Amino acid sequence: MYEGRRIAAVVPAHNESAHIARVITTMPELVDLIVIVDDCSTDDTYDRAVAVGDPRVTVIQHEENQGVGGAIITAHRTAMELGADVDVVMAGDGQMDPDYLPALLDPIVHEGYGFTKANRFYSSTSFQGMPKNRIFGNVVLSFMTKMSTGYWNLFDPQNGYTATTRQVLERLDLDRIKRGYEFENDWLLNLNILGVRARDVPVPAVYGEEVSGMRLGKVVPAITSLLVKGFWKRITLKYVIEGFHPIALLLFVGLLFTAWGLLSGLALAIWSIGPETSSTATVLASVVPLLMGFQMLLTALQLDIQATPD
Repeated sequence: MYEGRRIAAVVPAHNESAHIARVITTMPELVDLIVIVDDCSTDDTYDRAVAVGDPRVTVIQHEENQGVGGAIITAHRTAMELGADVDVVMAGDGQMDPDYLPALLDPIVHEGYGFTKANRFYSSTSFQGMPKNRIFGNVVLSFMTKMSTGYWNLFDPQNGYTATTRQVLERLDLDRIKRGYEFENDWLLNLNILGVRARDVPVPAVYGEEVSGMRLGKVVPAITSLLVKGFWKRITLKYVIEGFHPIALLLFVGLLFTAWGLLSGLALAIWSIGPETSSTATVLASVVPLLMGFQMLLTALQLDIQATPD
């Protein structure tokens, strides 16, 4: 146990026969439970996990591949059934350094956070050893995820090294969370809607010989679609349904004014081609709504940043 909490390591694994034994044997003593979900592997991941013989280990096999999110959700449910107080996600390929488990757990144990997440981008040297395509993807997705989820204090959203309390897990509707590579983004979105306090923890990444199965042509559109839809879902639930908030008013009116200013400005530009000229009043009727709308959108953004659960 760690500070009186029963800790479970939840490990999604798909074709990780080369790494799964090391993941188990390097798990520190503070971990009480190790729940491994073999997500319909075509190799001997399951047999190698069982062969380690660690009494803390529970291995589950999916008959059909459910994606990394599906494996994690299955592991969370099993860990809760086994009495875990905090679940920490550990990848089956050994990319997550178990030495940093206390760093993830301390904000939960001592400061009352419901969720913590590793952040690989914490210093000028954090990019060393990280593939360039991952650096670019994480920077872009981090900004998009901040806007969509409302966690403006978090970075590196695709980092799956996370810790979540039992209380938070019991509040989440696990059946409605995405199962694929967009799982981490959807997880953050649902946490923010619940108002869960979350924190980033500086943790360096570990890259070895493992090969990512991520297909960017499929993953990027799926995550982008989730983030766009998630933004409007969060705004609607938090700032309209739960109680009409000034953020919603500023956002909706700001978008209306901005759209009016842009469309009317375009119409005036087209109208002014040739001998026709626009009057000062007509120009102001386009410029003023555009400026007001832009200012409203900036104010809504500022208020949303201030509303970040922390």
